[in-house]
Amino acid sequence: MSVADQPCYTLINVPMDAEPLSEMQLRQELEKGDAKSKIEALKKTIQMILNGEKMPSLLMTIIRFVMPMQDHTIKKLLLIFWEVVPKYTADGKLLQELILVCDAYRKDLQHPNEFIRGSTLRFLCKLKEPELVEPLMPAIRQCLEHRHSYVRRNAVLAIYTIYRNFDFLIQDAPELIANFLDGEQDMSCKRNAFMMLIHADQERALNYLSSCIDQVTSFGDILQLVIVELIYKVCHANPSERARFIRCIYNLLNSSSPAVRYEAAGTLVTLSNAPTAIKAAATCYIELIVKESDNNVKLIVLDRLIALKEVPVHEKVLQELVMDILRVLSAPDLEVRKKTLALALDLVTSRSIEEMVLVLKKEVVNTNNVEHEDTGKYRQLLVRTLHQCSVKFPNVATTIVPVLMEFLGDQNELAAADVLVFVREAVQRFEQLRVLIISKMLEVFPTIKSMKIHRAAMWILGEYCTSVEDIQLVMTLIRQSLGDIPIVDDEIKKAAGDIKDDEMQAGGAVQRLVTADGTYATQSAFSTTTPTKKEERPSLRQYLLDGEFFMGAALATTLTKLALRYINLIEDTKKQNAFVAESMLIMATIIHLGKSGLPTKPLTDDDLDRIAVCLRVLAEKTDLMHEIFNTDCRGSLSLMLAAKIDEEKAQQEAAQKKVVRVQADDPINFSQLFNRSDLGQGENLFELTLSQALGMSSKKESDPMGASKLNKVTQLTGFSDPVYAEAYVNVNQYDIVLDVLIVNQTSDTLQNLTLELATLGDLKLVEKPQPLTMAPHDFCNIKANVKVASTENGIIFGNIVYDVSGAASDRNCVVLNDIHIDIMDYIVPGDCTDTEFRQMWAEFEWENKVAVNTNILDLYQFLEHVMGTTNMKCLTPEKVAITNAISGNCGFMAANLYARSIFGEDVLANLSIEKPAHLGKDAPVQGHIRIRAKSQGMALSMGDKINLSQKKSGKN
Repeated sequence: MSVADQPCYTLINVPMDAEPLSEMQLRQELEKGDAKSKIEALKKTIQMILNGEKMPSLLMTIIRFVMPMQDHTIKKLLLIFWEVVPKYTADGKLLQELILVCDAYRKDLQHPNEFIRGSTLRFLCKLKEPELVEPLMPAIRQCLEHRHSYVRRNAVLAIYTIYRNFDFLIQDAPELIANFLDGEQDMSCKRNAFMMLIHADQERALNYLSSCIDQVTSFGDILQLVIVELIYKVCHANPSERARFIRCIYNLLNSSSPAVRYEAAGTLVTLSNAPTAIKAAATCYIELIVKESDNNVKLIVLDRLIALKEVPVHEKVLQELVMDILRVLSAPDLEVRKKTLALALDLVTSRSIEEMVLVLKKEVVNTNNVEHEDTGKYRQLLVRTLHQCSVKFPNVATTIVPVLMEFLGDQNELAAADVLVFVREAVQRFEQLRVLIISKMLEVFPTIKSMKIHRAAMWILGEYCTSVEDIQLVMTLIRQSLGDIPIVDDEIKKAAGDIKDDEMQAGGAVQRLVTADGTYATQSAFSTTTPTKKEERPSLRQYLLDGEFFMGAALATTLTKLALRYINLIEDTKKQNAFVAESMLIMATIIHLGKSGLPTKPLTDDDLDRIAVCLRVLAEKTDLMHEIFNTDCRGSLSLMLAAKIDEEKAQQEAAQKKVVRVQADDPINFSQLFNRSDLGQGENLFELTLSQALGMSSKKESDPMGASKLNKVTQLTGFSDPVYAEAYVNVNQYDIVLDVLIVNQTSDTLQNLTLELATLGDLKLVEKPQPLTMAPHDFCNIKANVKVASTENGIIFGNIVYDVSGAASDRNCVVLNDIHIDIMDYIVPGDCTDTEFRQMWAEFEWENKVAVNTNILDLYQFLEHVMGTTNMKCLTPEKVAITNAISGNCGFMAANLYARSIFGEDVLANLSIEKPAHLGKDAPVQGHIRIRAKSQGMALSMGDKINLSQKKSGKN
């Protein structure tokens, strides 16, 4: 739709709850009021006409008392008034009064003020009555020669619209505009004229373009955009013209306007598959991304690059531009960087991997000097990309590992955790790197600041330190991180020393408190004194004093592995016993500390059992325990990594796999030869044939009764209501289109029948449906558009109001049933890492806990049912979450689910279900589902959806 076709009601700003004036009051205001009063009365008149009121008696009043005024606001409002006012009598004849209006606008077209002329020309674009336009044609032609460009460009629009609607009024319009275009200098006028020639006489437009093709780069951007559009249309309609205009498109790639360059690059890709053309377009896209400041533009152009990559022929060309694509990383937006890294990773080859790794290493180093809220997440992205590079090209892992391991001591735990995941995989897969990784790990171990990272790093050292020197170095590091042992005695001595110093200053006495069971009370040293300077404790010691005894259990496991391995490497019994004794002493002091009452949290039974088992293993030193600790653990890691690789391959294959809906040797069905008895009642032959032509299954195969479409039909009124209405709800991403069928079930003519709608939730009605007049027993369709802003359950409600022809009563009203909008239309399955899931789970503040109340008997079937009804994806690997439940080895299941809305909102769910054995095989699944989201509406809506789906589920 052109600019001229768009209605302009911006001047009308009447409150919806304003008290309506009667026709007589409006007439008095229009006749006797001043300019301000007439403006307000005219606004109210227009508003009432738009609401369906006829008001024919005001027509002559406005012609006599309002039209002669020269106020610009009144002139503009009059243009809107003449656009919306009814122009025909009841028998279909044009109103005689409009002749006076026509004469007034002929004078306005000759007005000395360019605003009056231009706005009048814009109004003429909306007139649909040739009888009114015909007397104005000479004046419109004269406006093409006006001195002001505003008048000339609107004159071109008026001529174009009149020629399109009533070509008999100005049959020489293409020739007239072509002559105008040759002598015009203003770019906006040339743009409108050229646009008209494109649609009215394309040959003339091509001739003009050919005459000035070398000067295209000097044109304004609005004209260049129209030229690109013309070349696109012509070359697609007639491919032989490509050679004639391809050079022009190449030239426009260097335009000063980003919009022109973007459109030219897109046109070039569609016109030519030559490597030089693809390279030029891709280079143009990259330059646009780098130089454009708007993040939305960057993302849109990045999507075009990603679409180019999907074509195998184009992918080879883009592989040469990987280093240019990495320039986009200079953008501060995290989403842009994420897409750029993913694109570069897909395009990198063995020839460019080393350069790419150097760039990424430089980016990693640069993140140390930048303080930004997304710096940690960006560093995490870089770590993951380098990880994937090393998996894809193992020969570069040697240069990547040392750089990344520097980040184990990073303050950002997420980046350090990703590095550890990468190191754990690298040390298992690449044996040649183990010596390098272990030596680097020993070097950075003292700099680690996070307990989780310390624990994982200790596991790697305990699993992969195989030489006597490395084992002894690990033991030294552990002793340094623990400080003096036994820990309890050392801490009490330090505390007593602090008290003694303070007491010497204060002159008091020191008293050691011992409880009845022999443990030391937590009050004496730590609660009664306030040291002037906080003592820095070693890292592992501080964790244990903070009550983190899971670290103590992990330390015991590591010491057990090292001790058993040390026994096999050293033949000297004294050294063996000394190492084992030292390990057991550390474990014993951890247990003693846990039971002493000094830590802020006590030692848990699970951690105590784990440490006690490790003590027993070192005491007995059996071959079975040696095999479990030093062989089976590494085998479990190998299985986990293999499962991860298989899952990634399966995802890639699923993404690349194309579903063939119609086989090459399938029979062709001709609609003329169809036996109508084979079709369902009401089935449309055209729709059936079209669906088969598009490769979709027929209705009979996929949906015998057309149930999927009927499910979207909502009955709005009852069958006994005077007006019956039903709506077909069609959801298309951000838009909801309501196709409402209205049936007049009475024998009366219904006038001013209006569908009044309102919304609840983040829904917005785009435009108000226009009033209708319906004959007896007539029916019609009304479409209403609703915009969606977020993923929440929305409600559309309203009523139908109408007048009965000839009746003197008030307006009649039929209340409509509510239309509930399902959030499942906006939710798609998503994918995220376990770390991202946990991070979002901690950040999201809204939680909805739903109790499982179903008659499904199987755990796995219930999980599938929840995934199907909520569009969520199971993130927990199948081997971990589902295998035991399927095989019946256990009666419980836990799984994490994730989905993302088209608005970028995340929703998480944790499914914890069980089937108690004592209830028997016929007992339904029990448990609960916890839902977390950033917004309250999302969490509540998803919970409601799960509750409803549970009630509807059948027995499986």
